[in-house]
Amino acid sequence: MSLFDRRKFIKTTSLSAAFASTPSLYSYKPRSSKNKYMGGYAAPKLDKIKIALIGVGNRGQGHIKRFGSIQNTQIVALSDLYETNISKSLSIIKSLKTSMSHTNPKTYWGNENNWKIMLDETDADIVVISTNWNNHAIMAIESMKNKMHAFVEVPMATSIKDLWQIVDISEKYQKHCMMMENVNYGREELMFLNSCRKGLLGELLHGEAAYIHDLRWQMHEEQMGTGSWRTYQYEKRKANLYPTHGLGPVSQYMNLLRSEDTFKTLVSFSSPSLGRARYASQNFKKDHKWNKLNYQNGDINTTIIKTQLGRTIMVQWDETSPRPYTRLNLIQGTNGILAGGPTRAAFEKGFDGYTKDSKEWITGEGIDALYEKYDHPLYKRLNKITKESGHGGMDGIMVYRIIECLRNGDPLDQNVYEGCAWRSLIGLTSNSVKNDGEPQKFPDFTRGNWTTTKPFDIIS
Repeated sequence: MSLFDRRKFIKTTSLSAAFASTPSLYSYKPRSSKNKYMGGYAAPKLDKIKIALIGVGNRGQGHIKRFGSIQNTQIVALSDLYETNISKSLSIIKSLKTSMSHTNPKTYWGNENNWKIMLDETDADIVVISTNWNNHAIMAIESMKNKMHAFVEVPMATSIKDLWQIVDISEKYQKHCMMMENVNYGREELMFLNSCRKGLLGELLHGEAAYIHDLRWQMHEEQMGTGSWRTYQYEKRKANLYPTHGLGPVSQYMNLLRSEDTFKTLVSFSSPSLGRARYASQNFKKDHKWNKLNYQNGDINTTIIKTQLGRTIMVQWDETSPRPYTRLNLIQGTNGILAGGPTRAAFEKGFDGYTKDSKEWITGEGIDALYEKYDHPLYKRLNKITKESGHGGMDGIMVYRIIECLRNGDPLDQNVYEGCAWRSLIGLTSNSVKNDGEPQKFPDFTRGNWTTTKPFDIIS
């Protein structure tokens, strides 16, 4: 019998309780009787999937390659601020083996609102959004209003108010809105997920997630590119600005928002803000715009989440410090632990002769054997055709699964509520840091329906 009495827990965690405990800042109205819960929603099958893209810079051009290379897809429209990005994208389309499927896509550029015209004039099934963070929410919302599914690069939105609107519009128009958290499709992350589903760790107790990535170099992208707009984010608030690469996989290991457990509260603290100003002073002229910013955001943010079942998750973020890249990716259970960066494991009873007990890490050949035994069937099926797609193949698996689900009429691997919950950390951590670590309650974007949502299946 489970150490957690889930049946008792779910019975006592009612929708009314959710309303009562939700702070007024994030309060919500009951779902309209005309709207349908999207937790397990399966849209009607699409034999041929017509695709429009908003934002075709570096990331968007990658999506053109990935989406456009899949059979029975058609890229019908492209929108970007810059004609150069449109021209490069058209060249990429012509170079695809499937180029004959993407003849004469409509193009829009030059005006920051031309994407709206594209939505009005284009008969697309899905819209892929890879633009400045500040535009993600409104573009997703307008795409769904135009009866198109929205697939949004990280982050889905930058405010909890916008996240609620995304949920309401998705439910009203019965359109998917998925934040494209590609790390959920990494080989290590998929293996950990499969291992958790098979009960290798016993009852799950604790997770650790992070996005630690020295991105100071982006400040040299002064006019175009991510750094040209992302640098300003460090002036605006004190928060975890980019939590989902680590949190998304850990959330799915624990089945958060999927019948078993859900997010409850968090506390958050940030270090002093020193690194960005230091880097600007060392690399740019004194009168440069980066030396005129008042950098507020701490170099390192550490957040502790508590779930309804009492599990804990540590989430860290640091894009400024001189240190190696890591997502931490740790999951601890009553029988052992799986940890990333590099992949390690330890189990109470050891593993297949490589270790005797949990007092030493399984590494090297032992980890190879662990992968051999617990590699996710989705990875084994798709690795050969996606391994060159970017980020170790995770980008290709993600895109392939999006198209596969739409074509088969299956629920998506990541629903709108998961994307909103993972992304809500930017607002919640900001409030907690601002108030000296004051606990913050998570909004329940499902309005209590998470208890009825099936866990993410092990897709073969």
